[in-house]
Amino acid sequence: MDATTPAVPPPGCPAHADARIPLYGPDFAADPHAYYDYARSYGPSAPVELAPGVDASLVTDYATALRLLQDNGTFRKDARRWKAFNEGLIPADSPVVPLLAYRPNAMFSDGAEHLRLRQAITDAMARIDTARLARSTEQISDYLISQFGSRGSADLMADYAKQLPLFVFNELFGCPADIGDRILFGISGMFDGVNAERAAEVLFGAVGELVALKRSRPGEDVTSWLMQHETRMTDEEMVYQLSLILGAGADPLRNLIGNTLHRILIHDEYARQGGLIDEAMEDTLWENPPVPNLAPHYPAADVEFAGQKFEAGELIMVSFAAANNSPSLAAARQSGSNRSHLAWSAGPHACPSKDPARQITMAAVENLLNRIPDIAAAVPEDSLTWRPGPFTRGLTALPARFTPLPAPDRTPAPAQAPAGERAEQSGTARKAAGTGRWSQFLNWLTR
Repeated sequence: MDATTPAVPPPGCPAHADARIPLYGPDFAADPHAYYDYARSYGPSAPVELAPGVDASLVTDYATALRLLQDNGTFRKDARRWKAFNEGLIPADSPVVPLLAYRPNAMFSDGAEHLRLRQAITDAMARIDTARLARSTEQISDYLISQFGSRGSADLMADYAKQLPLFVFNELFGCPADIGDRILFGISGMFDGVNAERAAEVLFGAVGELVALKRSRPGEDVTSWLMQHETRMTDEEMVYQLSLILGAGADPLRNLIGNTLHRILIHDEYARQGGLIDEAMEDTLWENPPVPNLAPHYPAADVEFAGQKFEAGELIMVSFAAANNSPSLAAARQSGSNRSHLAWSAGPHACPSKDPARQITMAAVENLLNRIPDIAAAVPEDSLTWRPGPFTRGLTALPARFTPLPAPDRTPAPAQAPAGERAEQSGTARKAAGTGRWSQFLNWLTR
């Protein structure tokens, strides 16, 4: 779509008349805000279709979304309440089902069980050493840049934004390389809706192997800390909580890094104002959040909410992207330091990992721009394409060009890290992956 695209779904689109607004397909991916603008004509929420045959109501108004997210009495998260699914009305092979179907994790739990599982997650994430995280992110960034720097060109998605979260999470969660590769494959497939059922199987299988590994060989990593928490989770609970944390981190983090880089490369006012990376990231979270639509909720009973009647068990979702861009918020968004957007959700189920995600994104973007200060977009913005589906907002590719960097004749020594931990990870990764990407990175560090 070009600049002349009307702010409504195109003629012939099923969103016209009384049909539901489709949140899938290339037209939606190219210009989702046109669809959100059209959805606002229905009021605070609109009837949508997440995939063929999967209906939902989508909240597009900021104040209404905040009320929904904070009301855990009227609205529940347990997907076993999903009426249409229970009645067999949802296609079994729907690409969105693996991300919405019930799992025994913190996202799909309520009340005391939610508090128990969430506390374990927040306590484990709180143990992350921010200095270590910054050091690891910079080292991984340097390594990835070394792989394409001498070429003078790169696809910043495939060569950088997609790979960096995998490497960081391998480090944080103590993943051998082969497990980390399969985890990212599974997460990406579930968000994209591409062979989603198979992707879910791969994800849970890989995380199950990680849990078994850490039961026998715990380390200084999030997986081990979660396992050692006083909640004493079973292996099955561990698999589902870890899959949730990784899924809520790796793929959205890839999009956040890529979308922030896209914003900086396309809008040169950030560079003119002195490289305002933090402001670029916050503007991205407001206008182009990495997870645009999610937060599935189900009324506990028939209810009237925001002027509409909803049946018990009806699927209601929040459009973070639409809510963030509600016309009523325009005046409140004058400052780049305004962080009241809903990109991290809100209420009892708000993202528990937003601080590490911010830190990783800032370090990744800052190090890239410092190392390659003349980096620029290599293609016009209107030639870029976006990943399809309702749950993800990220580019398929971000071609860039720059003055080639000199080929390094000497790899810098790594910053100091816990020696025993590095040795254990290195040995585990090399044994598991041979010459895989994680092993190559570890070899590069110690040359």
